[in-house]
Amino acid sequence: MMNQSHAIEMIAQLSNAYGAPGFEDDVLSVARKWASGFGDISSDSMRNLYVRRSGNTGRRPMVLLDAHSDEVAFMVHSVRDNGTLKFIPLGGWVDYTLPAHTVRIRNKEGKWIPGVIASKPIHYMTAGEEKQPVLQPNMSIDVGARTREEAIAVFGIQPGQPVVPDTVFSYDAENDLMWGKAFDCRLGCAALLGTLDALQGEPLSVDITAGMATQEELDMRGAVITARVVKPDAAIVFEGCPADDTCVPEAEMQTRIKHGPMLRHIDGAMLTNPRFMRFALDTAALHGIPVQDGVREHSATNGASIHLSNRGVPTIVIGLPIRYIHTHIGIAAYQDYMHAVQLAVALLRALNADTIFGF
Repeated sequence: MMNQSHAIEMIAQLSNAYGAPGFEDDVLSVARKWASGFGDISSDSMRNLYVRRSGNTGRRPMVLLDAHSDEVAFMVHSVRDNGTLKFIPLGGWVDYTLPAHTVRIRNKEGKWIPGVIASKPIHYMTAGEEKQPVLQPNMSIDVGARTREEAIAVFGIQPGQPVVPDTVFSYDAENDLMWGKAFDCRLGCAALLGTLDALQGEPLSVDITAGMATQEELDMRGAVITARVVKPDAAIVFEGCPADDTCVPEAEMQTRIKHGPMLRHIDGAMLTNPRFMRFALDTAALHGIPVQDGVREHSATNGASIHLSNRGVPTIVIGLPIRYIHTHIGIAAYQDYMHAVQLAVALLRALNADTIFGF
């Protein structure tokens, strides 16, 4: 397994890369660099990235390692007369988290320029407006232009361009805390790459293809294709999951940071294969890897697309706890990343044809 300093650098590069849904090329360039030497690397027309592990034979069960490369982001809708930008969300945002945050907009020359999400200043609000929440359609992105013509001609703004949070990764080693954007699911991407690294050259009883899927934040679209291409017999999905340790009663907490990855029994779109889940929980216990049982009533992961593909695919979700996902900045612990990799490695060492087809 790569040492901590290299892993932190990999996570930083993945987190800092800009990857709105459908515009993940920067992320995938970073992933390709870190995946060099792990196997055959390819992509498809949706820009899904595949790493077929060196040593695959084609005669063993195929396990898909999944993570998604996109992040919640925005898109330019149009330019208003005053030079500010109307925008739409790509993925799930809560409106009250948006105002006053800085963003980066890709202009028509491909340059990422700064902007800020703006709303009417309090000085110009009526008493009634001050008490009402500001809704996203009433917000603008301001790049500093004075007119619509200037925004288009000088700043290079045009409809359809991606917009991402402007946040830079940092690591607090003393408290083992990572701060950054897009941990959903760049921490999952890092765990996928870390797993391949840890297993380099090791004989296994399964073949492995890693699929870094695009557009998860838009209805898990990329994973529909990766599942068709890889045709897995089993799948392990890495996902950045919302931590609940600041917002629910302690007895109900299931995704706390620094308590290990969360294994999700159910969510809004998948009931995890109970036999694969039992195998994963038993494997974690055998190796002393901390995990958390998660029962989610809502939301979904790429597992929703993968587990219903082909003739049905036994799939588990290894969730990395992250505070405040789907906002401009998240908080996560390196130790949870490390334990997610350790769990995936232990599972892949233990899986074989009899076990998989027994699921």
